[in-house]
Amino acid sequence: MNRYRVMLVDDEEDVAQAILKKMDWEQMGFETPRYAHNGLEALELSEELRPDIVMTDIKMPYMDGMELSRNLKKLYPNIRIIFFSGFDDFEYAKEAIRLEAEEYILKPIDAEELKGVFGRVHDALDRDIDEKLNVAKLENYYMDSLPLLQEDFFASLVEGRIEEKKIEKYLADYRIELSSAFYITAIVHISASSVPEGMNPVLLSVSVRKLMEERMNEKWGCRFFPYLGSTVIIAQVQETQDARAFTDDCDRLCRLAESICKANVTIGVGSLVESLSDIDVSYRGALDAVSYRVLYGHTKAINISEISPMEKENPQEESADNLESIFKKIKMSDTQAVEVAAEKFIKDSLNGQSSIQNYRFFVMELVSELYKFVKNNQLDPGSVFDMTSDVYAKLQQMEQKELSDWFVEACVKMHKLIEDKRSDNTRSFVAKARDYVADHYADQDLSIDFICNYLGVSSAYFSTVFKKETGKTFVGYLTDYRMEIAERMLLNTDEKTYIIAQEVGYSDPNYFSYVFKKQFGVSPSRYKAGKEV
Repeated sequence: MNRYRVMLVDDEEDVAQAILKKMDWEQMGFETPRYAHNGLEALELSEELRPDIVMTDIKMPYMDGMELSRNLKKLYPNIRIIFFSGFDDFEYAKEAIRLEAEEYILKPIDAEELKGVFGRVHDALDRDIDEKLNVAKLENYYMDSLPLLQEDFFASLVEGRIEEKKIEKYLADYRIELSSAFYITAIVHISASSVPEGMNPVLLSVSVRKLMEERMNEKWGCRFFPYLGSTVIIAQVQETQDARAFTDDCDRLCRLAESICKANVTIGVGSLVESLSDIDVSYRGALDAVSYRVLYGHTKAINISEISPMEKENPQEESADNLESIFKKIKMSDTQAVEVAAEKFIKDSLNGQSSIQNYRFFVMELVSELYKFVKNNQLDPGSVFDMTSDVYAKLQQMEQKELSDWFVEACVKMHKLIEDKRSDNTRSFVAKARDYVADHYADQDLSIDFICNYLGVSSAYFSTVFKKETGKTFVGYLTDYRMEIAERMLLNTDEKTYIIAQEVGYSDPNYFSYVFKKQFGVSPSRYKAGKEV
């Protein structure tokens, strides 16, 4: 039996506790419900819980059930809403219908009625999943997907095999409409270790692709096609700043795919390009972005221009196949793995060298490739090479052990430089976010969307890095900062509570008091009185 997550929202805790005890939730196929005291608290909790079902009262302080439902529907379109209320009001019922609520229940709630409601909602959610995972439907959908010629055209684009002057003819011949100011490529990676039992991985991939086509085609004019075991997306973008919005949409779809398709999805997003002939550049960036899931985690979108900005300008493929794996380890692995791989590369490359001339050519090519890697990643050559001497001449006189030691040392230096640069970029915008909070904590409109627009990063990347650096979500950090200021004002000034609330960014003094009590255990007035005693 599928198990679903439930959130219960009611400002009357005794009513909520009674509902929690009315049913055997686990037997009916639900996790034990999480409880929120009001709409604002529920909205914050939903980011962590991502509930399948929300049962909410209508009349509540700070944010009522209707407003909560409107916000939840925007964030999680597939969420199921159950309203319960002590008011038999036709206007409420009409609004509930407009919001596509599952049920509208009047208090007091009968246990059998409640059991029936949740049983029907459970069945409806099961039907949704069955429809997505129905093997026969997926096989039909797979057979009816994009024609082979279109898929071959898109594969040729990402491989960079089509001359720019021929692209328009192919678009016309294959009846493909792609005409935009910018294009961006994304790669959808599905973890093979998390495929549901009994499910064919290929069909799971089709299920995820179908879900994404339904959600993204209209807004971004996407083209989807399979390539090398993954689904590739080519999206059409009108403004450069839309790349952040596209990344955030991809991030939401990763979470939705986990909820609906039971798939662990990571989406790598490449850089913006102005021409279809440069799609291969964007594709390589997306491929690099997907590989960064080992650093940033799964079930999210990763934009290469945000996590590795030094690589976004004209990325180039390294010419030596064996060196590609070394360069990837320099970017992605730890120091020990870099050392082992670098030492093995020299040993394997020099094994069986038959002449001093071949050795010299190898050294020249090695230094050339290292220098190109340094420049492509915007590193300082002087931090890797001794610029006061002739590197070629020096290396050609080295024995194999000396050359191996030199190469290992150079790779470790580049690894550290890239790590430091990545950390500096991360710390820079986290520091800017903290500085902005310090200067604008009183702004009632300050939110994660606002700060991401200010910094020019997607909320998906910002949320991941901010929590990694600070140990808190941005909302949690902002709340803590505001509460610290409020505490000082309570102790050091004679201002009224409602004035202090406004000074720290709360338009509703009652909600300010609620948050303060949640933080310090007592209301603002009692806290001030207790400190004055």
